[in-house]
Amino acid sequence: MSIPKIHATTILCVRDERGVAIAGDGQVTLGDVVAKSSACKIRRIPDVGAARRGVLAGFAGGAADAFALLERFEAKLKGSPVNLLKAAAELARDWRTDRALRRLEAMMIVADLERTLVVSGQGDLIEPDDGVAAIGSGGNHALAAARALRRCTELGPAEVCRASMTIAGELCIYTNTEISLEEIVVD
Repeated sequence: MSIPKIHATTILCVRDERGVAIAGDGQVTLGDVVAKSSACKIRRIPDVGAARRGVLAGFAGGAADAFALLERFEAKLKGSPVNLLKAAAELARDWRTDRALRRLEAMMIVADLERTLVVSGQGDLIEPDDGVAAIGSGGNHALAAARALRRCTELGPAEVCRASMTIAGELCIYTNTEISLEEIVVD
């Protein structure tokens, strides 16, 4: 008996001069069955250093793998509390070189008020040029919607995330419209 492939999720991060928001859908699919419709795949990592108001993280892939990565990322962040890029780079390096971590099947987006980074097990550390990043099964749908909304509206990051995720949920069979959202706003 083969184990059905887990189709991950959709995670979208949008930033502008007003702040940053990250959103994720709630659907978990095993093969052709929706196993759960209200999973939360985004996290706010509390303030780690004096200069930080928190870090947002979203993950696509196997839940256990994603939680293992999130735990490692939090440890890296505590070691470098004011430098998201350094913490993410160290995680990407470990993910690529550590025997146990190499087998993890997930991707992450991490963001604070200064940066948005896509982190993968291949050692990728990508900072989007336009402040919009998406991963997961419906990532391309959400990314396209977010870019269009940013060009044609004055919506803030949270509103762009919510609208774009709704569009992705209407198009991608592995994405639903049960959206979790976190944001950090500039004072």
